[in-house]
Amino acid sequence: MARRFALIGALGAALALAACGGEKSAEPAAAAAPKAGRLTVRVQTVADLKPAPATLTTRDMAEARARIPGTLVSLSVKEGDTVRAGQAIGRVHDERIALETRAYDAQTNAAAAEAARAQADLERTRDLFAHGVYAQARLDQVEAQAKAASAALAAARAQRGASAELGAQGTVLAPAAGRVLTAPVPVGSVVSPGQSIATITAGPLVVRLELPEGAAGALKVGDTVRLNADDLGGAASEGRIVQVYPGVSGGQVMADVTAPALPDEFIGRRVRASVKVGERQAIVVPRRYVATRYGVDYARLVAADGTVSETPLQTAAGPTADTVEALSGLRAGDVIVPAVVAR
Repeated sequence: MARRFALIGALGAALALAACGGEKSAEPAAAAAPKAGRLTVRVQTVADLKPAPATLTTRDMAEARARIPGTLVSLSVKEGDTVRAGQAIGRVHDERIALETRAYDAQTNAAAAEAARAQADLERTRDLFAHGVYAQARLDQVEAQAKAASAALAAARAQRGASAELGAQGTVLAPAAGRVLTAPVPVGSVVSPGQSIATITAGPLVVRLELPEGAAGALKVGDTVRLNADDLGGAASEGRIVQVYPGVSGGQVMADVTAPALPDEFIGRRVRASVKVGERQAIVVPRRYVATRYGVDYARLVAADGTVSETPLQTAAGPTADTVEALSGLRAGDVIVPAVVAR
């Protein structure tokens, strides 16, 4: 009998323990939202930006060209060098021009000797004419010969000067101040008139945009263009359109954008840019209201009862560096609080 009472007591104790283990623990109460820093989400008008390829370049590109045919015998610059306008950077030599110049030198010397002889004859003839030995006709004849000899000397000197000037045009000059981008012709190469010896930057640095011709109407001088600062070595991330080119090439319209402190180390570098093509409605919130964990953005949403919950967001870059655009996860009228509450 005693054993039966002990068994009944043990079973009762086991049932009591099982009942205690089956009870659920009370859920913690949701945290109340702080009063400070609350923000009501609103829709606002922002610029509709379109990505556009762009290139860091200069307003113009100057070509240092050969002016005469011949052989490039010297080139004193290389890629990356800085030159000034009018600086001699190379020389083209044509042996034929040098031979012609020497031939004109000989002709000039002969013409000078003939002019000196004709002048001496003229002086003697004048003296004899004054003493009545020669007639007026003889004097006129000698004077004409002296004038012809002087004219021949002048012509020989002009031809010699033209040949020398043609030879001097073998010097290749920098047409503008800037940096040498390319110098593809090696010394010893045969060049023709007009052939480019070096390409030199000219004018201020600009970022040149290329947009489809359908977006040409949205380009206006003075509009702000967003530039990727990483592509510009940390330079300013905004620029302004200073020129829209009226021509269309290959279905593309070009525009030049200026920005402060553009780097000149790598001309031709590709730059990511965003151009305003219109306006649209968007939800924009300060960046401090958005937290990112494991690649997912969250906002702290305040419910009607004052409790806070986190909602995931899909975001994009905002109009300014300290804002983000909420593409999804928020709607107008929602109340949010900063992602990190200051203590």
